Amino acid sequence: MTDPLDELRKLCLALPETTERLSHGEPTWFVRGRKTFVMFTDHHHDDRVAFWCAAPAGAQEELVAQEPERFFRPPYVGHRGWLGVYLDVPVDWAEIGQIVAEAYRVVAPKKLVAQLDR
Repeated sequence: MTDPLDELRKLCLALPETTERLSHGEPTWFVRGRKTFVMFTDHHHDDRVAFWCAAPAGAQEELVAQEPERFFRPPYVGHRGWLGVYLDVPVDWAEIGQIVAEAYRVVAPKKLVAQLDR
């Protein structure tokens, strides 16, 4: 079976100038070591495995309304529009890759975002 942390790590670290370190006891990915764009949550706040990520304006509300079994408003950062994504349900890793890339685009400097568009 696929380890969700390993898969998420591959997606995050494939993006330009991304680093990983523990934050609040969980693996977290940063752009240029400063700006968080994805946080893994392994039973940290409830009994679910998920990740929280930055999201474009309106995406959180839309996805949570459409598929509440897969998406949620995370504590602490949900009020800023961040999206929670459950990983203990059937996961489409290509879709997760798109969500992670969008999270990166929300927080990364324009110069780094431009590298994704090449």
